[in-house]
Amino acid sequence: MTEVGSSSPSMSFIGTSRWALAANAITIIRTVLAPVLAAMVAYRNPWWVSFWFGWFLGVTDILDGHLARRSDPTRVGAFLDPLADKAVVLLVGYVMVAIGRFHWLPITLIALRELAITVYRSYWGRRGLAVPARRSAKYKTLFQGLALAAAMCPAFDGQLWVADVLLWFAVAFTLVSGLQYALDGHGVLRKGGQR
Repeated sequence: MTEVGSSSPSMSFIGTSRWALAANAITIIRTVLAPVLAAMVAYRNPWWVSFWFGWFLGVTDILDGHLARRSDPTRVGAFLDPLADKAVVLLVGYVMVAIGRFHWLPITLIALRELAITVYRSYWGRRGLAVPARRSAKYKTLFQGLALAAAMCPAFDGQLWVADVLLWFAVAFTLVSGLQYALDGHGVLRKGGQR
């Protein structure tokens, strides 16, 4: 964990550079389009249209991250980027549960971890500490996206086990990264006491 002010003493709300504004605009668009993807999956699954639309949203995630690294971090970006990721995964994931494509347990484990980490980040944020993303959390996001893509892809319609295996890999990385964050917080408390 790092002091919020140590790496970006003047973290602005939305940013003034063209890179920050573009990154935040793309993140907002991805957040707004997450329910559209979920509705497409509810309408018809598997379906090439929703599959490629999901890939489009995945590319926008990569693009806004690339643009954000060209500028100083912003409060809007720090809040909305993980929110957009969670919106896509949980909305589409629970639609997959509703249509009988995924079992409720792995999606609920992911949802509980995401809720816990959101509360956790808020807790440390109020104490002036930022919680940077761990490598395992990046793998978690990758496997979540791959699982959803496989479940939406007509080419895997007869091989449902592919999406299920990817989903359980995502759950494993989800729980491991959550445990790592908890251990980070415990370590901070042991070193510095309650902040």
